[in-house]
Amino acid sequence: MSNFTLADLAAIIARRAGASAKDSYTKSLLDAGQARAAKKLGEEAVETVIAAIEGETKALVGESADLLYHLLVVLQSRGVRLDDVLSELERRTRQSGHEEKAARKQDVK
Repeated sequence: MSNFTLADLAAIIARRAGASAKDSYTKSLLDAGQARAAKKLGEEAVETVIAAIEGETKALVGESADLLYHLLVVLQSRGVRLDDVLSELERRTRQSGHEEKAARKQDVK
């Protein structure tokens, strides 16, 4: 098992946000704007779904890595901290998924 974490990746993305776009794909994505970063995230999500359906593990692993990376780039572009997302996941997992979903529907009303 790897010791590499999403927090490690988020820190790398944050550092690369200060690099030059010539030297950093991350910076070029951020410079292209939130819409471009979000579009890339959507593309990676579709590719991940396709890999999951096709059943090739190596492809699913690669596309999942791309998806997580692009999600963190989108969060960076919006100034959203990974810790905030993880805190929300922690809050949601304190109850069953069915209970949590029902509570979200109540909050919308």
